[in-house]
Parts: sequence; structure tokens; C-alpha cells
Amino acid sequence: MKADYLEESLFRELEERLLQPDVRKSAKDIIDLLADEFIEFVRSGRVFNKQQIIESLQNEPIQPLTQRLITEFKTLVLATGVILVTSRIVRHISGEQPVHSLRSSIWKLNNERWKMIFHQGTLVRESSVRYDK
Repeated sequence: MKADYLEESLFRELEERLLQPDVRKSAKDIIDLLADEFIEFVRSGRVFNKQQIIESLQNEPIQPLTQRLITEFKTLVLATGVILVTSRIVRHISGEQPVHSLRSSIWKLNNERWKMIFHQGTLVRESSVRYDK
């Protein structure tokens, strides 16, 4: 079952917030968006918890003229109050080739607020098969 349009636009907005450099640098904003039990599988294969992600983002360099575009955005209701979000992110850094990744996130309704509890991003080639076809 697909989340309805209003919910889908809400999750797109939440995902886009997490891509914004000012939000990524704000421990307060990240604390508000991530559940306490949050985990992320990073591209190196390591598993990070919420505190490790907050620290990692604090040290993330801000690339000049970086732009991230979300495509192939989809939501799927896994259970009441639990939503799976999948998408492709294309990251453009001035003067470099675009970097593509497939992303998946699980959002859980917690005290009437949506919080991300899981995230994974996998680098892919631009020409890789798209999962929505």
C-alpha cells in the first residue's frame, strides 16, 4: 500500500531537510529528525547509531556549490505508523561528475512526530538499472 499524496509530500520534505547543509550541521535539527534507536548502514559497511551520525555530520565538509537532487521517490506503508521511503539521489559538486546513490529510509511515528529509525545509501552507476521499472 502506498502512502497517500499528503504523506508522500511530507516524507519528501523530511528527506530533503536531511540533505540541506545547514540542517546536517545542526545537532539540534538532526536530534529532532532521528529516533533514539536510529541506525545507518554507511557505504563503508560500518553501522552508525544516532550519536555517531550527529558527530559525523558535524565534521562533514561543506562542498562548494553542492546540489542534491531526489528522483524516483516512493513511499510504502509497512505498518501503521511505519513508512519505507526509497529514492535515488544525484549529488552534483561543482567541477565533478555527478554521484548517484540509491537510498532507503524507515520512518516511524513517535509521539505524533515522524522520526527516521533506519537509513542506508548505496552508491550506483548512473546507468544502473532503476528499481522503479
